Amino acid sequence: MKITFLGTGTSQGVPVIACRCEVCNSKNIKDKRLRTSILIETDGNIIVVDTGPDFRQQMLREDVRDLDAVLFTHAHKDHVAGLDDVRSFNFISKKPMDVFCSSQVLESLKKEFSYIFSGVEYPGIPKVNINIIDDSIFHVKQTKIIPIKALHYKLPVLGFRIKNFVYLTDLNTISEQEKEKMHDADVIVLDSLRKEPHISHLCLEESLELLKELKPKKAYLIHISHLMGLHDNVNKELPENVQLSYDGLKINLS
Repeated sequence: MKITFLGTGTSQGVPVIACRCEVCNSKNIKDKRLRTSILIETDGNIIVVDTGPDFRQQMLREDVRDLDAVLFTHAHKDHVAGLDDVRSFNFISKKPMDVFCSSQVLESLKKEFSYIFSGVEYPGIPKVNINIIDDSIFHVKQTKIIPIKALHYKLPVLGFRIKNFVYLTDLNTISEQEKEKMHDADVIVLDSLRKEPHISHLCLEESLELLKELKPKKAYLIHISHLMGLHDNVNKELPENVQLSYDGLKINLS
């Protein structure tokens, strides 16, 4: 399995265009973060988790020519705004894009992208094949995926486990029952917004506490605000098996 971090950041906090902090002014490319999304290649499948506003840019940067499915964690704009650009993959594959999401996310997509779901076959609109998921195991072709439920303040969100890889972003609470799905993972990718506590995200201390409990072999932190600090400085403060992720990072799992 190959994982590519398409984006590892967030628009939370002061808009970057108005910010003069050391992170926003950093020359280190690892401090330049697009909105959070990952690309998973496994079992001959190519899967994207979330299509944020930077989706098109991320696909072009990584030269992604084929895409089998999109999984959505939740319906916030920074995770769904790029759905329109699946039309490029419709053009290549000559078929609708398989989209996997909760019924709650689908209702939001219907409002945000009403033209996709209107039933009017307007030339060039994105075509999607919606697959509703809940807390039951589902498959993208032969790839088994285990949903993991959490709360982003009061909003239900989904993370995903594929084999020994776990991905969970945008949360601040998770039940003991759902944590069980995350045990014995080789790699966990986990939300960690900043060092200070936040109402709807894990802060750095909370992320590290959860990872200490779950004991993955390796962990990467995502959805990183510029308020976290400089990439290289923060990494020096982290446990040996935990790192900040960065855009373009690629990892291979056996």
